[in-house]
Amino acid sequence: MFIETETTPNPSSLKFLPGQTVMPSGTREFASPEAAEASPLAQAIFDTGEVVNVFFGWDFVTVTAAPGGNWSALKPQVVSILLDHFVSEAPLFTGGSADGINVPAETDIMVVEDKAEDAETIAMIKELLETRIRPAVASDGGDIAYRGFADGVVHLTLQGACSGCPSSTATLKHGIEGLLKHYVPEVVEVRAA
Repeated sequence: MFIETETTPNPSSLKFLPGQTVMPSGTREFASPEAAEASPLAQAIFDTGEVVNVFFGWDFVTVTAAPGGNWSALKPQVVSILLDHFVSEAPLFTGGSADGINVPAETDIMVVEDKAEDAETIAMIKELLETRIRPAVASDGGDIAYRGFADGVVHLTLQGACSGCPSSTATLKHGIEGLLKHYVPEVVEVRAA
């Protein structure tokens, strides 16, 4: 087995491609060692002591190094952990903890109540997120989660390499906001939740 790596727009994150499916559906982010207890793989990566975020995508794992982390030392450790995991065909999650796909790692992330009268607009927003935006964000080692729509404002959460990326504000404001405003006139702004 060979694990490829790709850089991401976030200099603190690397995208690891094991050449097979990681998450059969959805995504999962671990923003702390405590959250990683749900996954032996995420926990092993956090156990290196130099990691602040682990993100599972469909066919990749994105790892974010702690500030001042040294990728030349950390990368071989992560590759070794991934090789051991995938070669042994170990489970990705303990027990039934794979439930809650796309659940934010932080419990204080804002979720906006959608109004029934906005159902058509929300459907268009979600369709654009799924078909145009998520694939682009995934190629950078992350994901985007819809958190609500109210008064013309779309609330989103960036995950994985995109969370904390220096260009995340530009991605939200110039990329995603521009695309949503173009196709969905009811959208006036996009905000990070």
